Amino acid sequence: MTRVQDDLFATVNADWLKEAQIPADKPRISAFDELVLKNEKNLAHDLTELSKNLPTDNPELLEAIKFYNKAGDWEKREQADFSAVKAELAKVETLQSFKDFQENLSQLILHSQTSVPFSFSVEPDMKDAIHYSLGFSGPGLLLPDTSYYDEKHPRKKELLDFWTKNTAEILARFEVENAEEIAQNSVKFDELLVPSANTSEEWAKYAELYHPIATDSFVSEITNLNFKSLINDLVKTEPDKIIVYEDRFYENFDSLVNEENWSLIKAWMLTKVARRATSFLTEDLRILGGAYGRFLSNVQEARSQEKHQLDLTESYFSQVIGLFYGQKYFGEAAKADVKRMVAAMIKVYQERLRKNDWLSQETAEKAIEKLDAITPFIGFPDKLPEIYRRLKTTSGSLYEDAVKFDEILTARTFEKFSEDVDKTTWHMPAHMVNAYYSPDSNTIVFPAAILQAPFYSLDQSSSQNYGGIGAVIAHEISHAFDNNGAQFDKEGNLNKWWLDKDYEAFEEKQKEMIELFDGIETEAGPANGKLIVSENIADQGGITAALTAAKEEDDVDLKAFFSQWAKIWRMKASTEFQQMLLSMDVHAPAKLRANIPPTNLEEFYETFDVKETDQMYRAPEKRLKIW
Repeated sequence: MTRVQDDLFATVNADWLKEAQIPADKPRISAFDELVLKNEKNLAHDLTELSKNLPTDNPELLEAIKFYNKAGDWEKREQADFSAVKAELAKVETLQSFKDFQENLSQLILHSQTSVPFSFSVEPDMKDAIHYSLGFSGPGLLLPDTSYYDEKHPRKKELLDFWTKNTAEILARFEVENAEEIAQNSVKFDELLVPSANTSEEWAKYAELYHPIATDSFVSEITNLNFKSLINDLVKTEPDKIIVYEDRFYENFDSLVNEENWSLIKAWMLTKVARRATSFLTEDLRILGGAYGRFLSNVQEARSQEKHQLDLTESYFSQVIGLFYGQKYFGEAAKADVKRMVAAMIKVYQERLRKNDWLSQETAEKAIEKLDAITPFIGFPDKLPEIYRRLKTTSGSLYEDAVKFDEILTARTFEKFSEDVDKTTWHMPAHMVNAYYSPDSNTIVFPAAILQAPFYSLDQSSSQNYGGIGAVIAHEISHAFDNNGAQFDKEGNLNKWWLDKDYEAFEEKQKEMIELFDGIETEAGPANGKLIVSENIADQGGITAALTAAKEEDDVDLKAFFSQWAKIWRMKASTEFQQMLLSMDVHAPAKLRANIPPTNLEEFYETFDVKETDQMYRAPEKRLKIW
């Protein structure tokens, strides 16, 4: 039998770990996933009931229900003749040369079904957060991240072999000639991209990816494609600058995207069209199209037709469904209580910053200014983004609707470039079991779906709620002061507001956090301290601030606090899925999230009488404190 003093995670979650079963259609089960399963069941029931009595007074929800019904009409889906997909494939197949590709480039991008071997995105400008910038990066890789392409990686060959065979089968279903060769050529092009792709560690340090290049210089450096004309076609103007997020890809662009590689590029494009289409067609193709993803994470079964129907609808109408969910399931009493907890967390942070012993007063005051400027969003948004008014189901097939919706969404992406940023926009629907901090708007967002037990409940004690949602709230606040968020000012701009000596001290603490986790062995392999440092800073800040707030309540119970903290991180997952997370997820493995932050808090030792001989013990001089 385990003891808290040796393993908080295993002790608190002992019964759950023994009894919990990973669903056959998922790679893991966790406290988050349990709420997801509950929400899926409720929403499937709700949307089915709405299908019987269409909500004519809510046009956006009405369109979502129409699409939901079409996604679940398997009789019609089984009758699909694939002609619409073949028409999309023909748009690539008719490109006989690299010159044809050049001449049709803007049409290919705006049509959006055809992936091209680079990406333009429209995002808030990191240094001018009220305006959008045009970003440039590579197209992404077939395997989860660059580490999977190392010859020593045990899964490289089996994954690429599976992807190639699976893709060839999909192409053959659409009667594409030379399906095996096309799949193989797609993999060849993918391997060419690997040296120029950002590593997961590089992506994790997103504040360092901001590399603005004057548009004239940007377009003159790339000679194989007319990017000057393309950019104008996309955003209807010539921006002052382009933000390059993947430097090596930009520097090597002409050696990758060129006449010599055209046959490989064309094959890669064909496979993208074919694989995407499988989600909207017959049951057989749906199962085939998802086979690689299941193999990657060792998932035993495909999603049921009912869950798939909901998944597709959420993929296009997420905020519509979220608003419906929030209005139905989230009460005003809970919203008021969570608002109170947010205010308490911010007050705690103010005090901690004022009493901080390693920051100068000048930097601490600016940090408090940023803290005071944080805007919390709780439950669900007041309004839907305008784009949902444009999504109208048609008399065509499910796939044809998806193609049309993708065109509309792509057009909207580039249309935003000429607008000011709306900082009230939610980037997560209310039915998603998650939360986030947005550095460009200095907002923290807590969707209704996470405001349930074990994270939060009016029936839980204050200590339990602080150990759950309180720590999550403070975690998101902490992101404003992690290694990325700390580089943005109170207005959301990438801007140096620290004194040099203070930031140097902060960088030393970042190094300590990296060392605290780096190389710790888990059942799936060692943790990468550099990849997970931002989330670990936020976890430590979160539990520390939440603990301070919990101690101010009359009914404080620190055993309940720490137990709830461990409970919210409970998780079981396939080894393959855990290995993938270790390579690319910016969060630490669940057991480390539960066990390591408490060991930096004196109250943990006092509460559970942890001694030097216990496995959870950390010497006082090694206990890390940042916020």
